This record gives sequence, C-alpha cells and structure tokens, in this order.
Amino acid sequence: MPFRSLLAAAVLALPLAAVADTPNIVPGQWQFTSTTSVKGDMPIPDQTETHQECIVQGDLDDAEFHLIEEEEGCELLEHNVSADGVDYRMVCRAEGGEANIDGQMSFLGERVEGGVDILTESPMGELEMHTAIDGERIGDC
Repeated sequence: MPFRSLLAAAVLALPLAAVADTPNIVPGQWQFTSTTSVKGDMPIPDQTETHQECIVQGDLDDAEFHLIEEEEGCELLEHNVSADGVDYRMVCRAEGGEANIDGQMSFLGERVEGGVDILTESPMGELEMHTAIDGERIGDC
C-alpha cells in the first residue's frame, strides 16, 4: 500500500501543497510500517502493515503531491503544515456514523513518524482506533 494511501482506511486527506518549503523528506526507497490498535466492544487484534515505496524529488516538489488520499465525506477542521511535519483534525461522515480524526506526522529527513487517533460513533457503538506510523529511508530507488 503506497505511503500516500497508507491511511486511506482512516479516510484522511491533507495536501502538502500548503507547505511553503519542500517537505523535510530525503528522496529514495522508503519502508513504512503502520500498526493499528482498536478499542471497542468487540475485540479486534492489532494490525501491522509494512510496505516500501520510492519517493523521488519530483514527488516532493509537485504541488499536487498528497500525503494521504482524499476521501469523500470528510471535512478538514484544522491543520498546521510545515516543512517539518503536519498536524490536523478532521471529521468524516457516512450514513449512520461519524469519525473524529486527530493526526500528526513529523518529517525528520531520513525518517518520518506520527500517529492518527480516530473516534468513531456508529449504530454499533463507539470505536477508538490508533495508528502509529514509522518510516525510514532504506537506500536509493
């Protein structure tokens, strides 16, 4: 799963076009690991996914480059973006439910780290999810 869509399951979107400077991400081959834990009435085991992706300088310079895929039904409530990272708050609404999302990502040159907290209210009850995201540059593409 590509980095730009890593959190698509969490229905998040945040274009990096608002960044005045190029994101502090060194181009190259990257490995990303995300671990999602869920708290709720039904026990759900943690899910961990790892994938690799090549990020080139052109991706970072492109005003259309998106950190996360945009999904319908979501509204960005607040966001702060810089070359060193991003933090944001969103709400996503779908038939019968709503998800409140708080996320942050730090761009650390050859590493990225962050997390997303999601509180979902649906007819099946409340569900809390946390996804921890770690990425590291592992070499050239």
